[in-house]
Amino acid sequence: MNDKTLRVLEYEKIIDKLKGLTASELGRELVEELVPQTDFNTVEKMLAETNDGVVCIVRRGSPPLGGIHDIRASLKRLDLGGILNPGELLKIGGVLRAARRLKGYVNDKLDESRESIVNELISCIESNQKLEQKIDMCIISEEEIADNASPALNNIRRQIKEQQASIKNRLNDLIRSSKYQKYIQESVVTMRGDRYVIPVKQEHKNDIPGLVHDSSSSGATLFIEPMGVVEANNAIKQLKIKEMAEIERILAELSQDASLILPQLNANMSIMARLDFIFAKAKLATDLDCICPRINQSGKIIIKKGRHPLLDPKTVVPIDFWIGDKFSSLIVTGPNTGGKTVSLKTVGLFTLMMQSGLLVPANEGTEMSVFERVYADIGDEQSIEQSLSTFSSHMKNIVDILKNVNGRSLVMFDELGAGTDPTEGAALAMSILECLHQMGATTLATTHYAELKVYAISTEGVENASCEFDVETLRPTYKLLIGVPGKSNAFAISKRLGLTDDIIERSKEFLSQEDIHFEDILLSIEKNRSEAEREKMRAESYRLEAERLKKDLEEQKSRLAAQKENELRKAKEEARRILMDSKRQAEELVSEMKRLAREQEEAEVRRQTEELRQKLNKSISSLDDSLVESIMPKKGLVKPPKNLKPGDSVLIVNLNQRGTVISTPDKNGECQVQAGIIKLNVHISNLKLVDEQKQQLQRTGMGRIGVSKARDMSSEIDLRGMLLDEAIDVVDKYLDDASIAGLGEVTLIHGKGTGALRAGLQQHLKHNPHIKSFRLGKLGEGESGVTVVEIK
Repeated sequence: MNDKTLRVLEYEKIIDKLKGLTASELGRELVEELVPQTDFNTVEKMLAETNDGVVCIVRRGSPPLGGIHDIRASLKRLDLGGILNPGELLKIGGVLRAARRLKGYVNDKLDESRESIVNELISCIESNQKLEQKIDMCIISEEEIADNASPALNNIRRQIKEQQASIKNRLNDLIRSSKYQKYIQESVVTMRGDRYVIPVKQEHKNDIPGLVHDSSSSGATLFIEPMGVVEANNAIKQLKIKEMAEIERILAELSQDASLILPQLNANMSIMARLDFIFAKAKLATDLDCICPRINQSGKIIIKKGRHPLLDPKTVVPIDFWIGDKFSSLIVTGPNTGGKTVSLKTVGLFTLMMQSGLLVPANEGTEMSVFERVYADIGDEQSIEQSLSTFSSHMKNIVDILKNVNGRSLVMFDELGAGTDPTEGAALAMSILECLHQMGATTLATTHYAELKVYAISTEGVENASCEFDVETLRPTYKLLIGVPGKSNAFAISKRLGLTDDIIERSKEFLSQEDIHFEDILLSIEKNRSEAEREKMRAESYRLEAERLKKDLEEQKSRLAAQKENELRKAKEEARRILMDSKRQAEELVSEMKRLAREQEEAEVRRQTEELRQKLNKSISSLDDSLVESIMPKKGLVKPPKNLKPGDSVLIVNLNQRGTVISTPDKNGECQVQAGIIKLNVHISNLKLVDEQKQQLQRTGMGRIGVSKARDMSSEIDLRGMLLDEAIDVVDKYLDDASIAGLGEVTLIHGKGTGALRAGLQQHLKHNPHIKSFRLGKLGEGESGVTVVEIK
């Protein structure tokens, strides 16, 4: 790229801004090497990496770039087997810390699906937290090694402190003693050459034996090391030597550890320098509110609200600019200080920035072209040394440009043809523009010559432009108007400044009729343009108002529709809730009715069952009575016992079976006896009183209880609907009663259900002392809904 072009477009000021945004010397070096590129693919990649940096900053915040030091010299020393000093090792630790933080900067997994140059670079960085922590633990600063860098160093320094404290105590005792106090110049312990000394008056130097290390500037004070502490100072000196040796060993060990990851450190340096460079470009883009333009190779440029990056963003006037579609040459006219040169420089600097991979301060929709060559002849290049006038200097530059220009060049001229005779200058300017236009170069030129305005109007592919000027305020608006030739406004400005009308009218007489007619045409064009601009602004305001009203109406319509939908939804939800409540209440009512019916049916079944059981028991009792009456003899075999009463334990002699008297003998001498589960009518002559049994029964009262239990006891118990703890209590009492009543087998009705009650009861039965065995019911007995228990 042409060096003069870079200079006149102030490209180096952009580079200076960029260098100020880097975090390391490595990044600054890459910025200093940055120049515009001409290869389309290279420019595209450079813009992509800058845009990736902007995305990272916007989404994740500023990257952690602190600690990126230039350690290249240290790495070379490591490569040669050298030992690094503490400062160099601290910088290596800083680089490792920066690498670790950068790795964490992208660990949030943002934009995993999106390819990012920044993410790829960071993924290639290798951290080593173990070495980083080891360096931090061992080295405090560039001059100090930590005590706990090694156990040996800690021990040596502890010994040094102990020796120093001992020496200080001995010297303090000496200077405070009454014997030596008069010899001491000042009661302080000081140091000279790493050795502890005391200040002694010069005339008493022989009164305190020791080594003289220094004297005051006046010579009145000598700094003496007493002989009593010489050995201790020597011991400290030896410990200091050991300390230095241990520090050297620690530094050598750390250097060896660093040398093991030398390739990773070299790679990290290159990657982090590149990241620093990319993020500097991204920060510049965010500071200037830049966008990434679309790029092409056809010479087409479209700038929307472009702002010169070196002007104050609060006062700069944005420009809209386009070229390369219907025309490739643009001639900008207008008064001085109107913004022509700034517009030219804005287009040129945008091109250089874009081709350097920098984003441009403009609005979305901006499109730039990649040119092979960019030339600019802007400013006064008069050379005193070469005795060249302004015109000669400009013409020399133009000649150089014409020698090297091609169809893919961007050429910018400021005040083309100025500095010589206007007629000749205008002719030269038109010839130069025509030559460049025929070559296909993209050309921008500013001028005051009216001839060039006519040339632009009459030549295809060439267009006029002007910088707007407000005659009423005598101030430029700095707006670039493409397609409108500029008017000099000399007469109008002079009149506003107070020049008399007769002078202005007389000056018009000196103009040719063609010039007057052309200026009148430009005045008419400008007037029509201004009116059209005002009408356009009015129409735009009406359009915006209409759009606002339309938007408000649509929002109101949307709100009404949403409100309607919301009310319908609420109504449907309320109806559904009422329906569900009704359904739930109906189901509860049906369930309650079924439950009542089931309970009524079960109660009826239980009642009928109980009646049948009672009838059966009565039939069995009647049968037992008849059987007993038929098989038992009327007269006994032994002497009848006297005074039998219920509860007495007796032996039925002919059956050899014990029983319990239930009723007293009747008039026929027969009484009822309970033998097991059978009740017998036995004649008293067939009974023998059992004294021991009688005594035991009398003592415990169990006889009466057994008789009662045997009379009322059922052989089954219903436990359904009970909790396990409640059922266990009921079963325990029932089994005690059954054992007393002499029942051999009982049935526990627990139902099938979930099986929890059955399992809990059977587990409890295993530990009941009355139980001989138990089993589930068989077919016809209730199966798994009952447990049949055999009692001992």
